[in-house]
Amino acid sequence: MGPSILRVALAVAAQACLNSVCWSAAEPERITADTPKMTVAGNTFVAPAGWSLVVRESATILEAPEGGSFIALVDVPTKDAATPDAAVAAAWAAYKPDAKWPLKVTSPIADRDGWTDRKSYSYLTSPNEQRAVGVDIRKANDVWTVAIYDMALAIGEKRGSQVGLIYGKLLPRGRSRESFANKKANTLDDARLAELRKFVERSMKLTGVPGVSVGIYQDGRIVLAEGFGVRELGKPAKVDADTRYMIASNTKALTTLMLAKLVDDKKLTWDTPAVDVLPTFKLGDADVTRQVLIKHLICACTGMPRQDFEWLLEFKDLTPDRAMGVLGTMQPTSKFGELFQYSNPMAAAAGYIGGHVTNPDLELGAAYDRAMQELVFDPIGMSATTCDFAKAQEGNAATAHAPDIDGKPALAEARTNLSIVPVRPAGGAWSSVNDMMKYVVMELNDGKLPDGTQYISTDALLARRAPQVVVGTDITYGMGLFLSTQYGTPVVHHGGDMIGFHSDMMWLPEHGVGAVVLTNGDPGWLIRSVFQRKLLEVLFDGNAEADGQIAAGAKSFFDEMAGERKLLTVPADPTEVAKLSAGYTNRAVGDIVVSKEGAATIFDLGEWSSQMASRENPDGTISFITIVPGFNGVEFVVGDNTLTLRDAQHEYVFTASSAPRSGSR
Repeated sequence: MGPSILRVALAVAAQACLNSVCWSAAEPERITADTPKMTVAGNTFVAPAGWSLVVRESATILEAPEGGSFIALVDVPTKDAATPDAAVAAAWAAYKPDAKWPLKVTSPIADRDGWTDRKSYSYLTSPNEQRAVGVDIRKANDVWTVAIYDMALAIGEKRGSQVGLIYGKLLPRGRSRESFANKKANTLDDARLAELRKFVERSMKLTGVPGVSVGIYQDGRIVLAEGFGVRELGKPAKVDADTRYMIASNTKALTTLMLAKLVDDKKLTWDTPAVDVLPTFKLGDADVTRQVLIKHLICACTGMPRQDFEWLLEFKDLTPDRAMGVLGTMQPTSKFGELFQYSNPMAAAAGYIGGHVTNPDLELGAAYDRAMQELVFDPIGMSATTCDFAKAQEGNAATAHAPDIDGKPALAEARTNLSIVPVRPAGGAWSSVNDMMKYVVMELNDGKLPDGTQYISTDALLARRAPQVVVGTDITYGMGLFLSTQYGTPVVHHGGDMIGFHSDMMWLPEHGVGAVVLTNGDPGWLIRSVFQRKLLEVLFDGNAEADGQIAAGAKSFFDEMAGERKLLTVPADPTEVAKLSAGYTNRAVGDIVVSKEGAATIFDLGEWSSQMASRENPDGTISFITIVPGFNGVEFVVGDNTLTLRDAQHEYVFTASSAPRSGSR
């Protein structure tokens, strides 16, 4: 931010306080229900229930219910700020003129919904602040609208669905989102399929993902089932429609399908209390435990937060029984039914309880595996689909990839994907496009198989799509399935993300169209998520937005990576390394052994290891950060004989288990 821009920005802010009552004197409005609102310039958005809203001249400021976390929507006329940088400076001056976070990186954002000239600004915070700060700027009607995100990590994650509501409904004055409601889908002829193929190929080049397999169904037949690229970098074998990929959280929908079969067979109901089926089921809160029905196990609506480090870092000796036991230590962070909070351990419990119903004499994992084979995979004909990792990786199987520290495609640290095995109902299945299309077609046919057999009742099948909790803009979550009406026509879908594997399945019930996208590299989540938009554009002659989204998304990803790389010291700073102990321990997530391999510093967590980078943070603290492809960015903050690891809502303090290390080991 240059001095001249800053002077103009401060002058604008000062004039604002002269012309009107400043923020500190304004009386905030408490929002009691999700409410349509307008910014000062007339741009529309939705203010979420429970938040407070105050208008301070050009700034419309929303504060989360917990206090101290804000989203500010600041309107800056283009006549007062000719460039995005000038508008951002004016916005900060209007919202928080004393903010001092250093700018880390700027990246383009794709134009959409009538907004142009979009750009993001990422700011560098210290890990002990436990805060995320960023800006999204956009232009319409000769006004810059600057959205400032200034939130505690825990609040931002917990209230992510409400944040999505604010941003998702933020539209220019007089503008509504494009809608495909009541439109007839185009036939996916050769020209339209060629457009989709071109999108996949371009996306692979932009993201560096080595292999993608795609399947599309329309009007009673598979119109596309093929692969693009290779199974593994440096090897000639191509991916195709039979290549197996890890489908990660798409497993959740298959798990709830197994539960729906049990409902059909009257072995349980969606409203059966979980403890009635498995008396040992327990959460960290007794009241919530009693409230949990079968349908709640996988609805992301119980208030149980995302808490994955326990199984991601300490999985070698973790069994399904022990994974269920860990649930008993977990506490909800929001009220039952209040917010969408995604919990993999809860989804795992759903599958294991279903398996226990069908095979009560078997160990939980074996019971689940058999239930899935007998109730889902075999009847639908999904012969290539399995939760057996060894079997899955035989023959025609894709290999996980991720960028290295310098952004170059590399083999991922795939050992960490074994972490899902103890909680596999949440994301441990492997499948192919041809197998997953059989599942999608069954969903489109309301439970019927190709030979006309009614595999499952329509009521039991569709109950899984019924909204259980609001996710964001016109998106709800049922039981392992999202339902989106963002563009007018309903789309049912789910995505899946593990290290180096990213996938999506989607179908349009009103149009008889379904699709599956499987990828074998990071950041494949960009391809799998933007593909849905591209499919809608091709089906309904929609505005051309998807190509811009994938290009901007890929550039933003690699720009952010490069910005972070500039802050890292690789190999780690030897002066800081010398201060480390030889080992650290934490009861919940295990041990770390610190060693040297030449100039490299290695953190060995038992199940996997990584060379470490070091970074000095703005507050003077030191962090050690993993740089292994696929599991890079895991940050340990150095304390007094401690290392602290955090996710958004939890903290794990590792204490030194031996004297400071010296020399190589």
